[in-house]
Amino acid sequence: MDLHELTRYLDEYLRVDVTPDYPPAFNGLQIEAEGPVRRAAFAVDACRFTIEAAIELNADLLVVHHGLFWSGAAPVTGPLYRRLAGLIKNNIALYSAHLPLDVHEEVGNNRVLCRLLGLKVVGSWAPYQGIDIGLIAEGEGSPTGLKASLDAALDTSTRIIAGGGDIARRIAVLTGSGAAEAGLAASLGCDTLITGEGPHHSYFLAEESNLNVLLAGHYATETLGVRALADHLEARLGLETVFIDHPTGL
Repeated sequence: MDLHELTRYLDEYLRVDVTPDYPPAFNGLQIEAEGPVRRAAFAVDACRFTIEAAIELNADLLVVHHGLFWSGAAPVTGPLYRRLAGLIKNNIALYSAHLPLDVHEEVGNNRVLCRLLGLKVVGSWAPYQGIDIGLIAEGEGSPTGLKASLDAALDTSTRIIAGGGDIARRIAVLTGSGAAEAGLAASLGCDTLITGEGPHHSYFLAEESNLNVLLAGHYATETLGVRALADHLEARLGLETVFIDHPTGL
């Protein structure tokens, strides 16, 4: 498949042009390559390991959630040089989708996580530049029950900050790093927040907000979108895809 035809499809499907994001995200095609895309590799992060794996797998395109340029403009030396060189020398294109892949209504990290847990989405929350980047869902269960489901679905080890009660009925979902928003989740009537990680002070914020916070891992909660996007492209476009797993434990 033609690279630019594929990236145009991705841009439109993920609504890249109309979804705000942090400036260094650079959503869309980050590194161009020549020739058609016969096989696309998918990963959470663009790093040495995933790039080397894409080379070994003879991929023509690497699609990631976290791209190359989070540090902004910088000298092309050290790790950044080696990442760029690995892609360019092996003619592998790089496409990145950060918030567009968090908020998407079909393949977004938050949406897929709610489906996996059997939660009913009833609203959204966590505003950023005019859009909400998290979901609010309803369920019937407990924090320990949700932990068991998260551990099984994501192959992770979820930690619970037990700031609330034993019931999880109104649940805020914000994959990645969202525990700092515990106060906002509580103010919206949520008794539980599911996220990946958060800063140290989020522990006390959860306690003092009477909110249960489940920390399932930044990496683990953000494998969902790239996997779902790969499945979508296989079904819709017949593109051969492969997922590269490189868990950080964070």
